[in-house]
Amino acid sequence: MASNGIRDRVAIVGMGCTAFGERWDQGVNDLLVDAAKDALASAGVELRDVDAFWLGTLYSGQSGLTLSRPLKIDYKPVSRLENYCATGSEAFRNACYAVASGAYDVAMAIGVEKLKDSGISGLPGFTAPGDGTRAGLTAPATFSLLAPAYAKRYGVDDATLKEVMTRIAWKNHKNGALNPRAQFRKEVPKDTIACSPLVAGPLGIFDCSGVSDGSAAAIIVRAEDARRYTDTPLYVKALSFVAGPAAGPMDPDYDYTTFPEVVASATDAYAQAGIKDPRQELAMAEVHDCFTPTELVLMEDLGFASRGTAWKEVLAGTFDLDGELAVNPDGGLKSFGHPIGASGLRMLFEAWLQLRGEAGQRQVASIARGRKLALTHNLGGAPGECVSFVSVVGSERSA
Repeated sequence: MASNGIRDRVAIVGMGCTAFGERWDQGVNDLLVDAAKDALASAGVELRDVDAFWLGTLYSGQSGLTLSRPLKIDYKPVSRLENYCATGSEAFRNACYAVASGAYDVAMAIGVEKLKDSGISGLPGFTAPGDGTRAGLTAPATFSLLAPAYAKRYGVDDATLKEVMTRIAWKNHKNGALNPRAQFRKEVPKDTIACSPLVAGPLGIFDCSGVSDGSAAAIIVRAEDARRYTDTPLYVKALSFVAGPAAGPMDPDYDYTTFPEVVASATDAYAQAGIKDPRQELAMAEVHDCFTPTELVLMEDLGFASRGTAWKEVLAGTFDLDGELAVNPDGGLKSFGHPIGASGLRMLFEAWLQLRGEAGQRQVASIARGRKLALTHNLGGAPGECVSFVSVVGSERSA
């Protein structure tokens, strides 16, 4: 059963996004200030006009003081939250619900993460002791299980699957080369990707997203007020977030060829937005390509390809910038890296640019041809035990 949703009740009227990368020149405070200032300027509002704030960060601060201190916010509600790698999206979801409820007129959702200062490559922190049912694997090792499982189930030979994974990375780096905010801003030859050193199982270095710093922010208002701020708002059509039972590692029927949580959140989001055929109705999608086989599986879980066919669609260029459905036109996590609290809002920032016709060289052609909807997707956790978020936003409000 789908959630009731808040279709066309709130709108994004301003967004800001910093450059992502090894931001040795900036701390958490600097990144938050830059993203917030750009979002406020985009909406044409002052900080004092914002009634409430939702800050998403996993490692880069505790409590609302993480935001109120650098922005000098005077005695207003600032909620700090996290939900694994969907943290930025969760900040956005909560801000949208707050405005839709009538509690506030103007809200800011903002996410930040400063990972490069940790001194390690990857996420800081540690995993608390468990009950022994979860294997002690790194994230690349855990997600590497998707590749052989997919190949076995659908009869794809190793060489072909390697070509598919290589093409996903090549596509996203090609798109990222056109994006001045991306961490990695140059194309990478397919041979370089295919021959990169292995990290875990069949995954090479170029099959894994990078580690980066960054921040992004959005200003949300009621839909009926949106055109007071901008002539080109984005209307929120769907927000779906689900947490699964985390039973995958213990379930003998789980085969690592799908994320059930993604299927559930996508089904819910499409019902909220009234979408019947996402591949035909969406102009673009930003998805959580933490690893190349993740993007492959997501194409089927999100309904962009039939089961067992996504690998063919990847090779055919279906999801290229000039393909039938552009996926990760900004370069994705592959080109941006993954500052946890910021990634979900960074995805929305690309939808903001694309649907407003402001994406420059990477502008998706289907938007000019009449498509008005964009999807963003985050997941957090691991195959078989994750959380998943799907949003749909559009450039037109339903009558």
